[in-house]
Amino acid sequence: MPLDLDSADQLRSALATVAAIPVTPFGADGQVDWAAHDRVIRRMVDAGVRLVTPNGNTGEFYALTAAEARRATESAVAAAAGSAGRPADVLAGVGHDLPGAIEAGRHAQDNGVRMIMVHQPVGPYVSAAGWLEYHRAIAGALPGLGVVLYIRDPRIGARHIRLLGDLCPNVIAVKYGIRDPVQFASVARDAGLDRFTWLAGLAELTAPACWTAGARGFTSGMVNVAPALSLSMLESLRGGDMAGAMKVWEDCRAFEELRAADSSADNVSVVKEALAQIGLCRPEVRPPSHRVSEEVRAQITEILEGWGLPVGGGNR
Repeated sequence: MPLDLDSADQLRSALATVAAIPVTPFGADGQVDWAAHDRVIRRMVDAGVRLVTPNGNTGEFYALTAAEARRATESAVAAAAGSAGRPADVLAGVGHDLPGAIEAGRHAQDNGVRMIMVHQPVGPYVSAAGWLEYHRAIAGALPGLGVVLYIRDPRIGARHIRLLGDLCPNVIAVKYGIRDPVQFASVARDAGLDRFTWLAGLAELTAPACWTAGARGFTSGMVNVAPALSLSMLESLRGGDMAGAMKVWEDCRAFEELRAADSSADNVSVVKEALAQIGLCRPEVRPPSHRVSEEVRAQITEILEGWGLPVGGGNR
């Protein structure tokens, strides 16, 4: 059944939060460690996270097989129940080829997921018109799911988002992953500030600026490691305490700058190294990512100790 107006409004509200992007842990043999996947997600949900996005970029979506991505969705649904009976919503990432994205969305829906995030299409030749048709086909094939757009291409402007929203009522939110708060403010207003829930798509460092321009949620990979920090920023932003939000921003800055260095080459590696140091999973990543250097590893240790997290979990 198509998504009705009340359900769409409920999902838009559910997206106005920290969208946690869990890592996909690997064992020493390179296979997914599903016990660690469950452990990382349950820890976040028990800490108060209310939205989990399996198969996001921090989850190494493009390095997973289709079967692994499906199981990551299933694992996240189970783990989102939490250990304390306070379940989180699941926003499943889909993408790659068009039939595969639609099939992944159907699989998510069959497993109780109410929302999907459509990854930015990749390929040597991507047009704005092709972007529109790609998303229209996915949203049209899955009318009962809430659809979240993931914008990383500055060529995708307000008119494309607005038109897609007009064509597909189940397109309910935009994760905006372009590091330009002025452009974000313009696009959000011209596309429809109230029509969509807008999420700052580049995590905590862009969240305060985007919040002042109309974002009501933000994505986070750091939340795998320090959920209390991410949730503290959300609480400050919701309460209009910009000074408090910027205090958290300063606390996050060194960690997030390590992730952003060299065009985000170590984006996931930094998160996994931190999780390894506190004993939650191993630090392995799949190519084309690579484990962090000894210098970066030492900097991560210093940051974790500054956050008061116990270092020395021994997951190597």
